[in-house]
Amino acid sequence: MTELFQVIYEDTDLLVVNKPADLVCHPTKTDEYSSLISRARLYLGEGSHPQLVNRLDRETSGVTVIAKTAEAARELRHVWESRQVEKNYFAIVHGHPANDHGLIEAPIGKDVSSKVAIKDHVCPDAAPAQTAYSVDHRFVRKIAGSDEGPQPFALLSVRPQTGRKHQIRIHLAHVGHPIVGDKLYGGDEQIYLDFVQHRLTAVQKQRLIFKNQALHASRVAFEWRRTPREYIAKPESWFLEFHGPKFGTNYSLPSSPDSLR
Repeated sequence: MTELFQVIYEDTDLLVVNKPADLVCHPTKTDEYSSLISRARLYLGEGSHPQLVNRLDRETSGVTVIAKTAEAARELRHVWESRQVEKNYFAIVHGHPANDHGLIEAPIGKDVSSKVAIKDHVCPDAAPAQTAYSVDHRFVRKIAGSDEGPQPFALLSVRPQTGRKHQIRIHLAHVGHPIVGDKLYGGDEQIYLDFVQHRLTAVQKQRLIFKNQALHASRVAFEWRRTPREYIAKPESWFLEFHGPKFGTNYSLPSSPDSLR
């Protein structure tokens, strides 16, 4: 039987889960296991009407909040729209960032030159976007099957200050540290085009290293109904095993990080 998801918290109004990587939030197929919301219906049973409060990209794992009732959904969406939510992520990126922490401030808009319709990029006069980060650990790894020597990587704690589409992925790529396994923003969008056509080569897969991008929504915190809420989830085993035994637990980020352009 397919495991639906890991339940982090549940009460009469709320279901918080650790969304697996490689799972869309809304259904694109008839398979009842093919999306997070359809799995939530299976978990909650016949007659349930779960609603997603926040969404993650298909390949991003982590904390996802699901309202069980329409009233809870309305209230929680107001909390999200009011920007009263703290969101933290872990990301494994290529390279060793020069600074231990920073704030990436770069506007994001549609990439009209791209062959990929959904792709955005940093561009002038677009929507403002800010992403704070801190380096938990710099490390090197020899990639299995590669003729190259050990390569540099870093585990980052990331906190988006705004909520633009693909913001973390775009910003980290913009400063020269794309997320490992990112097919769209990793530097060669042909990999994404080949992926959606189910024609990735062995060489392309080796370049990606992971089946999914190494981005995990580790923490969500907010106040709802006069009660502080905080939900935390660990990354999946492949993420942890690649990083190694010194996996970070730093969820806090500096209040005034140095700017990294």
